[in-house]
Formats: sequence, structure tokens, C-alpha cells
Amino acid sequence: MIIAGEASGDQLAAELVVALRAECRPHVPKFFGAGGSRMAATGVELAFDLTQHSVIGLWEAVRKYGQFKRLFDQLLKLAFDQQPDLIVCVDFSGFNRRFAAAVRREIRSRGSSFHNWNPKIVQYVSPQVWASRPGRARQMASDYDLLLSILPFEKAWYAARVPKLRVEFVGHPIVDRHARAKAVKREWQGMELLLLPGSRVSELRRHLPPMLGAWTRIKSVHPDIRARMVLPNDEMMRLARDIGGPALDSISLQIDGLSEALTTATAAIASTGTVTLECAVFGVPTVAMYRTSWPTYLIGRQIVQVKYLAMPNLLADELLYPEFIQSAATAGNLANATLEFLNQKECRDAVKTELMSVVESLGTPGANQRSAEFILALFESPSY
Repeated sequence: MIIAGEASGDQLAAELVVALRAECRPHVPKFFGAGGSRMAATGVELAFDLTQHSVIGLWEAVRKYGQFKRLFDQLLKLAFDQQPDLIVCVDFSGFNRRFAAAVRREIRSRGSSFHNWNPKIVQYVSPQVWASRPGRARQMASDYDLLLSILPFEKAWYAARVPKLRVEFVGHPIVDRHARAKAVKREWQGMELLLLPGSRVSELRRHLPPMLGAWTRIKSVHPDIRARMVLPNDEMMRLARDIGGPALDSISLQIDGLSEALTTATAAIASTGTVTLECAVFGVPTVAMYRTSWPTYLIGRQIVQVKYLAMPNLLADELLYPEFIQSAATAGNLANATLEFLNQKECRDAVKTELMSVVESLGTPGANQRSAEFILALFESPSY
């Protein structure tokens, strides 16, 4: 059983399914659960498309609590009906953390009625408990048999706090995902700005207006510059056109194809998150931004314990990518920071050099294969 609740998790889960199938040959395992179109394309039997319900932020999740509770209960019933040998929770930490705990709790409460069914439970991608609410790591140690980490510092972090939780650093999947695209020769020799507002509806609504305002200012300084915006699906494309209107006429819009777009980008403006790490893999100087609801932002200010939100900055432990959060994420601030990159080649080159060390820390290609090997090794123990 595999559960992924966001577009990025859906892609990662699909890649893992392919790797697990390859490692299981000649056996043909059955996969079912909840995710998105990429998982479905690999043959996973989906109870529903969980990626359509993705939200970010505590306040947003509370507002959709009833909906999430119905989906949660449906998946919990599915797990007990099907009794899989393995449950893989892919990212989507708030939902999946609770799901793993609920499975363990239900098994204990129902006792022998399930004939000693006790599945292995794996979390692929660590919840960011190192950034906020670190006490949750103790519960994770009780609920998970294995945590597969994609960030280099996490294994040591957990070992110092919950040594009984097995954590394995497998490397970051984007190293594999973009390996071929990085070798593509740049065909565009002029300046190009890449706009990456995010993969969720709420992000697009909040990020697109200041991004477009920044683009207008940048184009007034560099009339010959071109811009490209990459969006994850048709729904987001339609919403972008509704929000942006005529301001989008001077921007090339596309669905997917981020790797190719990154090979020609001079600089980018991007939502904080995994996409900033993808920009780093291609050495693209990036201005990071994030806006959320004010209740979520105010709560986050109280509990978040890290200095930066963009992952390249966290891994480098310095501000390689300028960050503008909430009210600071204005068109003027985004434009000014981006123009520094565009106007100063030496500034771009310095950032690219620093990013090389960040990318090296992500590990070598083969993250999903290593993940599959660690997962299958769980069933080789004498206790299984």
C-alpha cells in the first residue's frame, strides 16, 4: 500500500514503484493506495486521487478537516481489508504520520482478530521535524520500521535524538531525475527568467500576482529578456490565465518540462520548497518567495526553528538564494533581487560555484533503487 498526497510525492512514489518492481523480479507485487496520475500510470490501484486535495499550512488543513477525515478513514479501512505486507508513506507528513500511528493503534486494539497482521511501515522523505516540533520524532520511532531520508543531515539528527528509529540516507531523487537534462546544450543565448509559482492552487493564487509585478519591472529594464512559466497541470494553467490575464501575454507558459526549462534559464523566481533544490541542481540563481495565510504564517513564526526556508540555503547554511516571505514578497523586492542576478554575471557565477557543494551533498544517482533495496531488506529479518 502506497500513499502520496502531493504532486511531488506522486512522482516520487511512481519512481519507487518502478524500482520495487525491478527489485522484486520475477515476482509481481500488487500495489494499491492513494496518490495521483503518475502512480496510476505505473499500475497502482488508486482508491482516489489524493493529490487533488493537497493543501499547505495548519489553518488550511483545519478548514478541510472533515474532507481529510473521510479520506483518512477510507484508507484506514482499505488497509485493514487488504492487509498489505508493506505500507509506504511518501512525504505528505501531516496525513501520513497520523495514518501510520492509526494503523499501529488499531492493530494493538484489535489484537488477534487479524491473525497477527503487522505490516512493515516505511516513511519515504522525512517530515521536517528538525525544523519544527522535534518532539514528534519519538512517536515516529514507535510507528515506523524504516525512515528513508533524502537530505544528508537527517540521519545524524535522528540518531542523536531517537536512536531506535532506523534511518537510512538514500540520496535525493532529483539527482536521477535531472541527470540527463543537465547535459543538454543551451540553445538560447539571451537572458531568460523562469517563473515557478508552485504546484498548489493556494500557492498560485498568492504567488502569481507579485511574480507578474516583478516580471513587468524586470522587462522594463531588460526589454529583450524572455520569461517562461512552468506549471504542473491543465487546471493550474487555466487558473494562471484567470489570475494573470493580459500580464501573461509576454510569458511562455508550459505544463511540465522543468528540466528543459532550467537548462536555458539565466535566473528564476520560485516558491520555496523542492523546486529551489531543482534550480540548484542546474546552477540557476534563484530568488525564493513564499506567501501563506496569515494564521498559518503567525503560527509558523512561533514554531519554525530554522534560519532559512529554501532548501539550498539550509544545506549551505548561508543565504545563497534571497528569500522574501509573506509581506516581504512584493513585486519590488522580487524584481530588485532578480535584477542583481541578471545585471551582475560575477554574482551569478559566485552563486553557481557555491551551489556545486550543495548538489554534491545530495548523494549519487540511484536513490529509488537504494530505497527499494532497504525496503525489501526489511522482510529478510528473522523476525518477519
